[in-house]
Amino acid sequence: CTKQQAILLNLGVERIDWPACSPDLNPIKVTNTTTLADLLVEEWDVIPQQCVTKLMTSMRRRCQAVVAILVVVWYIC
Repeated sequence: CTKQQAILLNLGVERIDWPACSPDLNPIKVTNTTTLADLLVEEWDVIPQQCVTKLMTSMRRRCQAVVAILVVVWYIC
């Protein structure tokens, strides 16, 4: 356990085991860019506007929370 990991653990931040070969980290293979663009537009259109709005309005709070944790970690280190 590194010093940074110990600090985050003391702050109550739980570490999630994430295998190196996780399918979430491997990009989907698409044969051409047109297909990729079509897939992205199709998936984007499925997201409800209410969800997008909620994420946008919470972004400031989320960024402030990340910065606050980073300041604490950098200060302690």
